[in-house]
Amino acid sequence: MIQRRKVFNIPEFYVGSILAVTTADPYASDKSKRFVGICIQRGGKGLGATFVLRNVIEDQGVEICYELYSPRIQAIEVLKLEKRLDENLMYLRDALPEYSTFDLNMKPVPRMDHEEIPVNKLQVRMKPKPWSKRWERPKYNIKGIKFELPEHKMKAAQKWSQPWLEFDMLREYDTSKIEAKIRKELSEELEK
Repeated sequence: MIQRRKVFNIPEFYVGSILAVTTADPYASDKSKRFVGICIQRGGKGLGATFVLRNVIEDQGVEICYELYSPRIQAIEVLKLEKRLDENLMYLRDALPEYSTFDLNMKPVPRMDHEEIPVNKLQVRMKPKPWSKRWERPKYNIKGIKFELPEHKMKAAQKWSQPWLEFDMLREYDTSKIEAKIRKELSEELEK
């Protein structure tokens, strides 16, 4: 990793940043290709670090997973540095295409070095169901989706936050209130 960083600058970027990645491609006319997209996921650690870029090109969603330290990567350019409300934007697969569409010839947005990284609080609208996952369920804890589901469906999704409670037999035998009462009486007796 250190050897790679000596010859290649890896810029600071986050999930939600818009990047342009230039990679070596022996089959391309100029021996390299450039892809622009939004970073929807970062994963792995060390030499296994990866990131996924997404863009909609000609009404088709395209995602490319890059290995951060791959020798095929010639340049990583941050076109717009920002964070999002969520640490994983995989739900953009099920969102309207306008949230994942970026111009391939996009110019970098100027930014001062001392500025704080802005958090984009955009809430995306989803395509009609079915989705790849049930994003409305609390286990995903998604803040970046504007759910337009009926209230009864949202309540049904909330019950999945702790589905075991219905079958939790130990709740019937909860003795915490009795124990608290005994402790209180005991402390009152000791104070006398």
